Amino acid sequence: MRISIIAAMDKELSLLLALMPDHKVDVVEGQEIYMGKIGPHEVSLSRCGIGKVNSAINAYRVIRHFSPELVINSGVAGGADPAVKIGTVLIADGVCYHDVWCGPGTVAGEADGFPLYMEPYKEGMDVAAMLKQTHPEILTGKIASGDRFISRADEVARIREVCPEAKACDMESASIAQTCMMEKVPFMVVRVVSDTPGAGDNLDQYRNFWTDAPKRTFAVLEELLSHLG
Repeated sequence: MRISIIAAMDKELSLLLALMPDHKVDVVEGQEIYMGKIGPHEVSLSRCGIGKVNSAINAYRVIRHFSPELVINSGVAGGADPAVKIGTVLIADGVCYHDVWCGPGTVAGEADGFPLYMEPYKEGMDVAAMLKQTHPEILTGKIASGDRFISRADEVARIREVCPEAKACDMESASIAQTCMMEKVPFMVVRVVSDTPGAGDNLDQYRNFWTDAPKRTFAVLEELLSHLG
C-alpha cells in the first residue's frame, strides 16, 4: 500500500523517522520528502509546517506526486476534553474546523461543501477499534483544527461550542482531511496529546512533553500500519 505520512514540525518528523531508518530523500518543489518502507508499505514522510495553509498545500503536493492510497496526519495535539490525558494516542473518527463559519445559513465548523465532521478511512478505524482492546493509551474521537495554538480554558470552551464532541485540537488535521476528500484519497489522523489547555501551565506541559513523554506512543502508528491493507 502506498501511504503518505504528514507531520507539522521537525520534532514530530524526527520521532516518525525512527519508524523508517532506511530511507532516501527526494526533493519535490523545493521540499524534502523522505521515502522508504514501514513493514510492507511504501511510505513518503514529509513535514508540512504549522497551520492550515501549509498542511493543505503539502497534502496536495504529496497526493499529486506520489499518488498515495492513504494519507495519514500524525503528530501532537492539545487536549480538549478533561478525560483526555497527556500521552493519550487519539485516532480521529471525525475531524472538523473550530475557526470556520461561512455565514448565515451555514453551520459553524463546516467548510463550504463539506460535513461538519469529515470521516476517515473506514478500514483504518476498524483496525483502531481492534488496537484499543489491548492498548489502554489509545482513544478514538473527534479532533478540531484551527489556526491558533490553544493555551487557555476559555479557548477550549469556545472550541467545544463549535465542535461539542472534540477530544483534542490541532492546527492541521481538518485542512489535510479536506484536501484528501477533494482529491478522493482516504485519510487518517493519529495524534498524541502533548498538553491540556486550561489545566495548569500547558505551555510547560507542551515543552516538557518532548523530553518526558515516552516515544513508544508514536509506535502505535507503526502497529496500525502493520494491520492495514
